[in-house]
Amino acid sequence: MNLYLRLLVVLIRMLFSRQRGLLEPSRLSFRVMPLDCDFNMHMNNGRYLTFMDLGRIHMLGQTGMLRPMLRARWMPVLGAAEINFIRPLRPLRKFQLLTRLVTWDEKYFYVEQRFEAGGRLCAIALVKGLFVTKGRRVDSSAVLKMLNFDLDAPRMPEIVQHWNDLAALKKKHYG
Repeated sequence: MNLYLRLLVVLIRMLFSRQRGLLEPSRLSFRVMPLDCDFNMHMNNGRYLTFMDLGRIHMLGQTGMLRPMLRARWMPVLGAAEINFIRPLRPLRKFQLLTRLVTWDEKYFYVEQRFEAGGRLCAIALVKGLFVTKGRRVDSSAVLKMLNFDLDAPRMPEIVQHWNDLAALKKKHYG
């Protein structure tokens, strides 16, 4: 199925889905179409990232964040992604994508995304992203304020230290 058509379906689903809390997971169902597959006859690794984009858009819509974000002209930008593939998703297989906000810091939001089929985990990813406007970063506190959300951030996942180490290494070698 064309990816723009899937985006349209996700946007329509958002119109009829109930609003969720910021830390509640959103859930989307899809089917692996033949054009989603690679030569090994399972979903192509790049397609996972595309589905993850759709999951994050859906999560933004369900938390009530999408409309204010668009009005403020804030653009979500991905900073890093770590994905682990556990089981293949074969052609025509139904699967669910669960997307949930894990935590945040002053700059980034950290989101877990899980691909499940038949009640079994097929892939799991953690991404970090932020919002930008006019070439500048929007502080996480401004985003949370817009949502009237004033809880402390949940505990940070260990992988974040790995990403911080990589960023320091990049800065050391490339400025």
